[in-house]
Amino acid sequence: MAGVSRFKFLAIAMVFHLVYLYSIFDIYFVSPIVSGMQLFQLERPAGEKAPADRLVLFVGDGLRADKTFQSFPEPYPETDQDLTPRPLAPFLRSRVLEHGTFGVSHTRVPTESRPGHVALIAGLYEDVSAVATGWKLNPVNFDSVFNRSRHTWSWGSPDILPMFEQGATPGRIDADFYDAEFEDFSQDALHLDLWVFDHVKELFAAAEKNSTLNKALREDKIVFFLHLLGLDTAGHSYRPYSKEYLNNIKVVDEGVKEITNLVQKFYADDRTAFVFTADHGMSDWGSHGDGHPDNTRTPLIVWGSGVAKPRIYKEGIAPGHDEYSADWDLDQIQRHDTQQADVAALMAYLIGLEFPANSVGELPLSYLSADTKGKAKASFVNAQEILEMYRVKEANKESKQLRYQPYEPLSAEHGKSPIARLSSISDLIDSGRYEEAIEESAALMKLGLEGMRYLQTYDWLFLRALVTVGYLGWMAFALTTVIDLHVLQGTTRPSRTVGGTIFFSSILVALYASIYISESPLTYYAYALFPVLFWEEVYARRESLARGRQVLLGHIKTGTKVFSFILNFTLYVGIIESLALGYIHREIFTVLFIIASFFPIFLGISFIQRHLGLSATWFASCLLMSTFTLLPANKVEDVQLIMLGGSLMVVVGILYLIFEDKLLADFSGSAEPQLQNKENGLSRALIGVQTGLIILAMIVTRSSALSLQEKQGLPRGNQTVGWLVLVISFLMPLAHRLQPNNHYLHRLLVIFLTCAPTFVLLTISYEGLFYFAFSLTLVTWVRLEHHGYVFLQSTEAVEKTPKSITEAVVDKVTSQFRPLSLSDARVALFFFVLLQAAFFSTGNVASVSSFSLESVCRLFPIFDPFSQGALLTLKLMIPFVLISANLGVLNKRIGVAPSALFMLAMALSDILTLYFFWVVKDEGSWLEIGSTITHFIIASMLCVFVAALEGVSAAFIAGVEVEGAKKGDGDNKGANEVIGKEEEDGLEQKEIPLDEHGNRGLVITFA
Repeated sequence: MAGVSRFKFLAIAMVFHLVYLYSIFDIYFVSPIVSGMQLFQLERPAGEKAPADRLVLFVGDGLRADKTFQSFPEPYPETDQDLTPRPLAPFLRSRVLEHGTFGVSHTRVPTESRPGHVALIAGLYEDVSAVATGWKLNPVNFDSVFNRSRHTWSWGSPDILPMFEQGATPGRIDADFYDAEFEDFSQDALHLDLWVFDHVKELFAAAEKNSTLNKALREDKIVFFLHLLGLDTAGHSYRPYSKEYLNNIKVVDEGVKEITNLVQKFYADDRTAFVFTADHGMSDWGSHGDGHPDNTRTPLIVWGSGVAKPRIYKEGIAPGHDEYSADWDLDQIQRHDTQQADVAALMAYLIGLEFPANSVGELPLSYLSADTKGKAKASFVNAQEILEMYRVKEANKESKQLRYQPYEPLSAEHGKSPIARLSSISDLIDSGRYEEAIEESAALMKLGLEGMRYLQTYDWLFLRALVTVGYLGWMAFALTTVIDLHVLQGTTRPSRTVGGTIFFSSILVALYASIYISESPLTYYAYALFPVLFWEEVYARRESLARGRQVLLGHIKTGTKVFSFILNFTLYVGIIESLALGYIHREIFTVLFIIASFFPIFLGISFIQRHLGLSATWFASCLLMSTFTLLPANKVEDVQLIMLGGSLMVVVGILYLIFEDKLLADFSGSAEPQLQNKENGLSRALIGVQTGLIILAMIVTRSSALSLQEKQGLPRGNQTVGWLVLVISFLMPLAHRLQPNNHYLHRLLVIFLTCAPTFVLLTISYEGLFYFAFSLTLVTWVRLEHHGYVFLQSTEAVEKTPKSITEAVVDKVTSQFRPLSLSDARVALFFFVLLQAAFFSTGNVASVSSFSLESVCRLFPIFDPFSQGALLTLKLMIPFVLISANLGVLNKRIGVAPSALFMLAMALSDILTLYFFWVVKDEGSWLEIGSTITHFIIASMLCVFVAALEGVSAAFIAGVEVEGAKKGDGDNKGANEVIGKEEEDGLEQKEIPLDEHGNRGLVITFA
């Protein structure tokens, strides 16, 4: 990597972080899917049937367990009696009280529809990365209860049904689903569930006239699957405590009752089993995806043939209940909780199917009406199925390892092989010791699952060490590159030796040989390549490190300076580490902004006296920013706050039009107005148009929000105008090129007004206020850092004699940009903290699910996770665009290279990434798992953003003029450069001629 340029560095940064971002999935979330297993089912004597001939599965998408069983007033009351709380699902409640068994089914993260249905129907927890495969037209690539059935009829959403239909044996599954346009968040979602119930009724009505269909329906081992999406849609649109959501529960309950009666009437027997559950829950703010308990706890009610009747406790509270179910008024009925994957095993048992090949579910025996002997046999078969998966996985792992270490509890060398254990359980059953057999089977299943866990984590130590060395190598490489390019300014060359090349090449060959023998994924080769390349480059540039240390730290010799350096270094590291806590406790950012508000004090009282207005603005803007992380991240739509935020944006545009000349003069440090701006009529008109677009966005947003709140749908005109405002606003910077004004303040204002309509259209609460405060903070930061830099330069000059000034300042330079100094680390740190605040000030870091779909429904009301997610992402990116443009301006104002501070920030940021890498969890509470995954992904992606934003910054500030320098023509670095002046700071910088080497010094005199 000789001669690493800024663009090559940024490209390496993006590729490295994207590749290593995937490492947590290779390490922590290896796909559990394997093939080649023998299938198992409970063998019954000839003539003995399975507990049920058929099964009806109801899945209330997005239904919370507590809302299913709690009592509420009538959602749409008509009489005073309707105000008395009552159960909203009386039929389902009657199944719990009289006919079946119930409990809470606990899901895993991500609490999304695809992984939830996969767990329910296949008994498999997909690895977390599988959610990236999407929903539509992505068939499952593993076995399922549907695929084991003789035939399955299914009705519901086009997001779920096709993946099971297309992934099964051809002709095994019929899927009848509505069009995607039905999933309209702007309307009442009841029609989604009514559509399903109506089409089920149509099937059975058709069977009365169609003998072929009638015969097929009367076969055994058949499944009916009803996917009920209305609850999920209502929860997203109106929240799970809304009257719309609660009324949808009533509609679902009535529909389940009708279908149950219809099925029983059609078959006229008691050979049907019914299962009612949900794929995931719903948070109070109308979202899901993370591990919040409201998202992971779903109802499970099972009744019908083969299902145990409720066990009623007349005294005391029945087992299984806790504080969560205290207000369900079901204390006398035992509650039986399960894991979500257990439902697939239960369904397979009830209708006599083989357990799905990859099922990890443990059959919940408390739900079975069988006697102890039947339960013992069923549990034994369940253990066989799980041990078969372990056997196949162990064989695969053993064949790819040079020195395989088996899982000791199931090791044949210790007489504990799975075959021996299964044989022992079989003997217990034969001797009638059924209770012992059940206990041994349960213990063996747990060992089998732990053994599979052992195999999945077998390579953890190697991979985590490799990735850690890679991140450390990247940080060392980044710092070395920064020193070489922006401190020494390319005056050194790599020093490579034959011994060094052989050493690093040997390491890479050894790593690749190990990976090849283990038949590891291709990504492993990339994980091994990066650390070797990085550390080889650092070793080759050891001379740069030595010279850089001398330049940066050579002046730190006295005790006072050493103490100051240590104190600053500790403070910097402490702030970066505090950001890790900020990912969990957003209030940390409040503290950081309050501390930052006192930054001008560190520049001295004389600086504050000279720049009192600027210091006061900085203090006020930091205090404003500190309030946002005290506000709730989970927001409720507030039209008044949206309008207030938009009004502040409009005021900014109007004030600029009124005071443009004065503002540009003040921000240029000039006493005279820039008369050339008076001729910029077109530019001023375009600013007026942009301000008008904000007003139009406010009008259409208010109208759309009120219409949606009143359930009148999204007016087509509002949607059209909203999209036009969004598109036109982003085209306005191109129009400004017709009459460019290259003053940096004007350019920053254009960017601010360009993104403002989008923030109005896609905000639901205080985000618009944040946008205003964040923009004010950034502009103030740019001015503060610039004036602080000039002030410190002047202070240092005053303390020196004229001779020392010449010796210190007049020097041969090889670049039009000044070299970085230690003080620039502070600028990079401010940038990094502001970058984090751009995300966390309005969002809940523990979960991106806190970013509600409510706002995007004003532009895209039809459910489409990718399109709606893209709009949310656009909104999230806007603050990053602002900070990149402001940092680009600051680079110019303090005279450093455009990429210097970006590169320094990337070197610092991976301290945070590496920390989060080591704390990622794949077990424990679902909230902990989801949070740690999200933390690492956000930290990694912010590094990618920094790399990408460098290019964005360059594009936004191309041609920007700031006081201090104007480029001449040609490529001669600085040959025609005119150095401006800073009269307000008492300094005048004059041009001096080039020397015989083509370099020029810089003379500072006093005005």
